[in-house]
Amino acid sequence: MSQPIEVDLPHQLGVAAARQRIEGGFGKLAEYVPGGHVAEHRWDGDTLHFTVEGMGQRIAVRLEVADRNVHAVFDLPGFLAMFAEPLRQKLQKDGPKLLE
Repeated sequence: MSQPIEVDLPHQLGVAAARQRIEGGFGKLAEYVPGGHVAEHRWDGDTLHFTVEGMGQRIAVRLEVADRNVHAVFDLPGFLAMFAEPLRQKLQKDGPKLLE
């Protein structure tokens, strides 16, 4: 069973500027998983969908960009569920750097 992690990342950039910054740095989120890399990505409107592969696992990620925040959803597979809270804390701490 998957373990979703949801984090809101506030910003003052507006949608277009936030999308541009995310496009330039979302691959850094894959580094949160040892040996992780982005396997695929696509935009659907103002939502970026991508998959991180690492440790023999696939993590589906969705970044929903809005005027004042980015809602991030990471669907961790059961094997990685034990890392949900440390990953959530890291995202809350370091995630805003993605928008700098």
